[in-house]
Amino acid sequence: MRTISEAGNLAGKKVLVRNDFNITIDDSGKILDDYRIRASLPTIKYLLEQKTKIILSSHFARPEGKVVGEMRLSPVQKRLGELLGIEIKMAPDCIGPEVEKLVNQLKNDEILLLENLRFHPEEEANSDDFAKKLSGLAEVYVNDAFGASHRVHASIVSVTRYLPSFAGLLLQKEFEALSKVLENPERPLTVVIGGAKISTKMKLIEEYLKKADHIILGGALANTVLHAQGIAVGKSLIEEEVIPDLKKLKLTDTKLHIPVDVVASADKTGQAEIKIDPVGRTGEGELILDIGPETEKVFDSVIRASKMVIWNGPMGYFEVDKFSHGTEAMAHSISNCPTCFSIIGGGETTCFVEKFGLIDNFSHVSTGGGAMLEFLAGDKLPGIEALN
Repeated sequence: MRTISEAGNLAGKKVLVRNDFNITIDDSGKILDDYRIRASLPTIKYLLEQKTKIILSSHFARPEGKVVGEMRLSPVQKRLGELLGIEIKMAPDCIGPEVEKLVNQLKNDEILLLENLRFHPEEEANSDDFAKKLSGLAEVYVNDAFGASHRVHASIVSVTRYLPSFAGLLLQKEFEALSKVLENPERPLTVVIGGAKISTKMKLIEEYLKKADHIILGGALANTVLHAQGIAVGKSLIEEEVIPDLKKLKLTDTKLHIPVDVVASADKTGQAEIKIDPVGRTGEGELILDIGPETEKVFDSVIRASKMVIWNGPMGYFEVDKFSHGTEAMAHSISNCPTCFSIIGGGETTCFVEKFGLIDNFSHVSTGGGAMLEFLAGDKLPGIEALN
């Protein structure tokens, strides 16, 4: 994988950068978590130092191949300008004559942000024609979108056929940090997996039952594991379709740690009575919404004995404060572990630790959710393979 530092003299060249600005915003358009924007700054600053003409591109949300006003990239344009202290020009589209005109007017050290790539269905279809139109805007291509590099999309894969292509500083940093887990993990290695769906993380669990020293499961996905073991979970969210696959795994393996007590309620809004019970005592009309205090202690003892920790996914229904304690406890356990090389990833996880001001306490904060999971499971990422 060639990196941007190997691109030679870039002065005066038009550089197309694929970023991942798929951020969280509220209904008013206010950015709730700008971590991915801030993570993109080193590459942008490097290109400014190189006196290039910078063309930034990204997807945002799921507009399904059509223009959606609430999914325009104007909030990103504004925040980037604030962070860099310079004007960020905004294109009305990502391809077409108007965009070409704006690109040709760019001077060295100027930045143009293209409009949402996914306004065109050809982006997600990995259209060769769309890739040609994108590549026609520039002389060099830089992939700095690790979080989208597991996608076979035109701006990630096909565009590399038409331009000299390099990894940006963020993509390089992600690759090096996560490769350390695959190639030379520090031990004991602990993998913490939370969130709602176990189906999207089955391969990672299977892989690390072989590779890791400890696996901790929390969040709604742990409910499915408990259910597979015949333990009562009330009306908690479970995935029946993965039960047969779960039963094939060594779920009694001593390296696998699941909740021993839970926080449950009949109502996930936090308005009904909230109970803390040992696992197996959840009533038929109740939902498991967080890990309990005894589970927090068990998980903390495993973390503190580790040398490397990977964490993806919350421990409970953290959107409601009453059910966020388990996730907060996990964040503190990992961030306060003096011996741990810690890696976290996934939009919900990074958003949560950012909220509590802990993000700088982790060794590496990945901008990828699905991309991180696939990379750590040993899969080749199309966006990285396209650069090789």
